Amino acid sequence: MAYWLVKSEPDSWSWDMQVKAGAKGTEWSGVRNHTAKQNLEKMKKGDRAFFYHSNVGKEIVGIVEVVKESHPDPTGPKGEPWVVVDFAAREPLAKPVTLQDVKAEPKLKDMALIKYSRLSVQPVTADEWKLVCKMGGVK
Repeated sequence: MAYWLVKSEPDSWSWDMQVKAGAKGTEWSGVRNHTAKQNLEKMKKGDRAFFYHSNVGKEIVGIVEVVKESHPDPTGPKGEPWVVVDFAAREPLAKPVTLQDVKAEPKLKDMALIKYSRLSVQPVTADEWKLVCKMGGVK
C-alpha cells in the first residue's frame, strides 16, 4: 500500500462533504498540475491518503481510500489528458494535525507538505504516515 496526501479548500470540498459522498466515494477532479497528475496515476485501489484542508484551516482532518484508480477527468479541457481518482472517506482524525504541528515535528522536516507546499497531490512515506496518524489519534 502506498500513502498520499490530497488537498482541498474546505469552502469548495470539505471533509464533511467527502463523508456525505458515502462508501461509493467521489471523483477527485480539477487537478491541473502535471506532478500532481502523475501522483494520481500512481495510486492503486486500496491506497490511503490524508485529507488536508488547505487555505482555511491548513490541517489534516481525515483519511480517504482509493476506491477507483485513475480515469479521465470529465471536468478537464477537451483534448487534454487530465485524470481523476475516486476516493471514499474512511475515518476522521481524532485531533486534526495542523501544518504548524507538522513543521514543529523534526521527524517530518522532509515531508512533501513542507517541501512542496503548493503541490495538491503528494506522496507520504510509511514513517510519515505512522507518525501523523499517531499525532492525530488514529491507530
